[in-house]
Amino acid sequence: MTQAFTPARHRRRLPDPCPKDRAVDAIPANPALDLPFDAEAILGRLRPWVECESPTFDAAAVNRMMDLAARDLAMLGARTERIAGRMGFGDCVRARFPHPDGDAPGILVLAHLDTVHPVGTLGVLPFRREGGRCYGPGICDMKGGTLLAVEAIRELARAGIATSRPVTVLLTPDEEVGTPSTRDVIEAEAARHAVVLVPEPGRPTDEGPMGGVVTGRYAIARFNLRTTGRPSHAGARLSDGRSAIREMCRQVLAIEAMTTEAATYSVGVIHGGQWVNCVATHCDAEALSMAKRQADLDEAVERMLALKPSAPDVLLDVRRGVTRPVWEPDGAAMGLHERAQALAARLGHPLPHESAGGGSDGNFTGAMGIPTLDGLGVLGAGYHTLGEYIREDSLVPRAKLLAGLLAGV
Repeated sequence: MTQAFTPARHRRRLPDPCPKDRAVDAIPANPALDLPFDAEAILGRLRPWVECESPTFDAAAVNRMMDLAARDLAMLGARTERIAGRMGFGDCVRARFPHPDGDAPGILVLAHLDTVHPVGTLGVLPFRREGGRCYGPGICDMKGGTLLAVEAIRELARAGIATSRPVTVLLTPDEEVGTPSTRDVIEAEAARHAVVLVPEPGRPTDEGPMGGVVTGRYAIARFNLRTTGRPSHAGARLSDGRSAIREMCRQVLAIEAMTTEAATYSVGVIHGGQWVNCVATHCDAEALSMAKRQADLDEAVERMLALKPSAPDVLLDVRRGVTRPVWEPDGAAMGLHERAQALAARLGHPLPHESAGGGSDGNFTGAMGIPTLDGLGVLGAGYHTLGEYIREDSLVPRAKLLAGLLAGV
């Protein structure tokens, strides 16, 4: 079971990458901001990634995506390694770029290449461009942002601009289901780095194509539920049975009714029964609770684990699944944001920040106390739906921001 809190041996506090008293005009000019990124070229390299479908639960499909990304990174000069998958999930790819500082604590670009879209989604959500938007499964969450980080590394190398620290790219296969098989890999890798950049989708704003970034994330806990009833023939002996499906329906209503301002509760997966002419013996469901504060999540966990069946002749089992710890904004994250904000200002854009719902692997590194900046990917919307898209006008500003950070933090 994933622990709710990061072990103390992993937590650390490092000096802020950008002290708060530094004015924007005190930040040295950064040549990475002048790199000639081209949106057409970026989209051309993004398309094969989007068309390589990679749903989390299809390890072979995820590994095909890892092959594609590893090849692109190797061609840029990275030393790539494969970390074998476990628990039925795909592999990780770790790519290290050569640097004069060798193995000194560097910059970790942390991203996932699994998506929520099953193989075949391209049939109804093909890669297409329309009205300044580009559509496709996983294009916003988060293949677009991951590819943008690769493009930033590409253009820096092409221009002969060194990154400020050694750069490692870690690509993971299971973020969309809570990172059950790779949290230990992420935390071990992050502990060797000074800064973590996470190219998850950027935060939309009303102020142009740069948008905002993420400096904290809410805590999230998952739960697995099973109800057990009593089987009977649904036609001849209906009243003798106790339906597990009916009991689960009662529990779903009770769970979602617990939602408050402090914590939300939702049920997103449910499976029950086998034959329509049998009263169901078992029904399984998966639930999620999210809270802005760890104390509120801890209370939500207690409430979920305290659920009882509605009647004595049915059973309910609730088990806690994977958990993402709360990542609260701190001096390390805010110092890194100020560096990014100064870069964005030089590009002529504001760069607001916020804590966000919807977990990411930044929860882990931020909770460890490592300076982490999340939401550095493309702008877009509709992720996890059949309308997922990115804004084409965000590609160049966001690529320049990533390049500036890689060259200047």
